Amino acid sequence: MPAAKLQIQPIDPAAAAPLYQQICDRIRDAITNGVLKPGDRIPSARALANELGLARGTIEAAYSLLAAEGYIEARRQAGTIVSPVLDPQGPIARSAALPAPRVDVVSFRPESILPFQMGLPALDAFPRKIWARLGARSVRAMQPSDMIHPPVCGLASLRMEIVKYLQIARGISCSPSQVFLTSGYRQSVELIGYALLKAGDGVWLEDPGYPPTRKILKYMNIEGVSVPVDEEGIIVSDATKLAPRARAAVVTPAHQSPLCMSLSLPRRLALLDWAARSKAWIVEDDYDGEYRYVSRPLPALKSLDRDGRVLYAGTFSKVLFPGIRLAYLVVPLVQVERFTQVIESLSAGSPGLTQTIVAAFLSGGHFARHIQRMRKLYAVRREATAAGLESVLGKHVRIDRQPGGMHLILRLRGDRSDRRLVASMRAGGLYAEALTDWTRGRYGVSGLLLNFTNIDSQRTAENLGRRILDSM
Repeated sequence: MPAAKLQIQPIDPAAAAPLYQQICDRIRDAITNGVLKPGDRIPSARALANELGLARGTIEAAYSLLAAEGYIEARRQAGTIVSPVLDPQGPIARSAALPAPRVDVVSFRPESILPFQMGLPALDAFPRKIWARLGARSVRAMQPSDMIHPPVCGLASLRMEIVKYLQIARGISCSPSQVFLTSGYRQSVELIGYALLKAGDGVWLEDPGYPPTRKILKYMNIEGVSVPVDEEGIIVSDATKLAPRARAAVVTPAHQSPLCMSLSLPRRLALLDWAARSKAWIVEDDYDGEYRYVSRPLPALKSLDRDGRVLYAGTFSKVLFPGIRLAYLVVPLVQVERFTQVIESLSAGSPGLTQTIVAAFLSGGHFARHIQRMRKLYAVRREATAAGLESVLGKHVRIDRQPGGMHLILRLRGDRSDRRLVASMRAGGLYAEALTDWTRGRYGVSGLLLNFTNIDSQRTAENLGRRILDSM
């Protein structure tokens, strides 16, 4: 049976609704208005994509939504047809439809592997053979005592290895009792909130800054106060005027998230002085401090802390892989008992086997070698990605070349909306995050955040740049 001739009104790339949603709405209307009848065959995703000049993934997203709502069915060799069970006498009530997936809204923890996806390290370069060998050894050595509930504060062997690593690589001196293993940055923030803060407290947040932090605090009824940043990082003098009684500050000193400048020494000292005088806390989110390309990685802010006011949040997600779900928090010595009490109430502990493998990875020197290799690899991929994108998109964007980090910032020229472009890219199978989604105040400049760690060559970047150009 040939496919029914489907007349779709022109797609509007400038519309607020993403392309897949516009296609979905038009096909749904054709069905409910009787233009397409039950049992009619509709064009394949490939044929419709060619006809409309869109990415096949955009059409497939529309068809997936229509199938979930019950409007169409896939019949293998027979193709895709309008569901035969639909009532031809009248339109289907929209209220019965499933909610549309929000592919136009970027998740900050996506379950995918897409070009430019933020937060992903170079998965192709991870030493899986070494990891597999260490994993097999750990499984063979497992005893009944290793199969009970894991320690909620973390495995002793891993806490010790983290202490050794931080002393050498980040200049932080601490004891294993000060290290608490968590399932990620989000749990680390929650743990800090429940241990040291209370509802109604104010917390300084960098603007622009990592959006989930504000949401986490909001759930605990803690107010996030937006503080602007400049080329030296968070402006402490502005922060003291905006919220002089704030109880904490969340900062990214190594590479400001997302603008990637480093917090200058005068600002670091001013921040530490404020915390000491105000009896406030500083949360140092060191999410990718290992990756600096113009000089050696900077010492952590925690290494300058003489008054016990800094809590250091590290993670294995950015340097190993996100699926490991393992991070750590270093707290002041006098707060160890308080954090132990809170984590015993809130956490079941991270899987012991995973911690054992990570501990072996560190103790065997594999972690340090992996960081060194990735630093060199990322420097090459950073330059290749920037060069490739610039050659294709140079008329439309300006690329910020930050001294470190794992992503590039593409500043959009003209008045183009970064959010609309991100939605169009996502519909076409590319990942991006809009800079305006990270912004609360005066830095509302359109830009794209693109991760470069999994872009293997300048040619690949050029090809992807052409796809971005098609999305504009």
